[in-house]
Amino acid sequence: MFKIVTKRVLNEAVVLMEIEAPFIAKKAQPGQFIIFRVDEHGERVPLTIADYDREKGTVTIIFQIVGRSTEKLSALNEGDTILDFVGPLGVPTHIEEDAKSVCVVGGGVGCAIAYPQAKALFNKGIDTTVIAGFRNKDIVILEDEFRAASTDLIITTDDGSYGKQGFVTTALEELIQGGKKFDEVIAIGPVPMMKFVCDVTKKYGIKTTISLNPIMIDGTGMCGGCRVTVGGETKYACVDGPDFDGHQVNFDELMKRNSTYREQEHNCRMMNKAQ
Repeated sequence: MFKIVTKRVLNEAVVLMEIEAPFIAKKAQPGQFIIFRVDEHGERVPLTIADYDREKGTVTIIFQIVGRSTEKLSALNEGDTILDFVGPLGVPTHIEEDAKSVCVVGGGVGCAIAYPQAKALFNKGIDTTVIAGFRNKDIVILEDEFRAASTDLIITTDDGSYGKQGFVTTALEELIQGGKKFDEVIAIGPVPMMKFVCDVTKKYGIKTTISLNPIMIDGTGMCGGCRVTVGGETKYACVDGPDFDGHQVNFDELMKRNSTYREQEHNCRMMNKAQ
């Protein structure tokens, strides 16, 4: 059993939890993920490691309440326990030793995944620009954390209710056209957002890394549910990723696969609201 040490509600749909998991905290690296199960009747749900504290022996996760399992997890409080918390899984993010300037682009709850990447880059002395995009002011998360882990933070909102109005892609291209030279862009968020970021960076020949979260079950590569096509080859996000070269990913195929269970997900959410 794994104890919930800290619980913070970041907005009405996003929750942060710090979990007591010393063996995972000891080896966790930015870019890796865990799989949790609330109880013996729960499903296996992958979540990227948002942060970790080796001294305290804790791992931080940030999740959006979108289905039955995340609703059950969000209902727990500090001092409660969950049954399974497995990790660290996946390949850690590779940071180029000679990188001098990197832009980290996060979208919505994907900013929870972008944060450890930005923190690792910034702590290495790399000039780190963060562009964090949200629909509106009410769902902005981790602003203080990003300010402490970046050289420059740009927050965008679709409706202009906070920060810069517009999309992250517009802010990114304005920086590039303004003379900012990035050795790499790391984009994490909804698949369409990552696709459009890659469209921008491809024009300027900037290396772009994205983090994928396709349908996943076991986290060991055996089920094949998380397969993606990268550079014409089949890869498995759980063991080959979750980070991939964004310019090599077949986004059209990825979006089709991610929508496979859309009807079931819709029914599940409707059921949850009715209960």
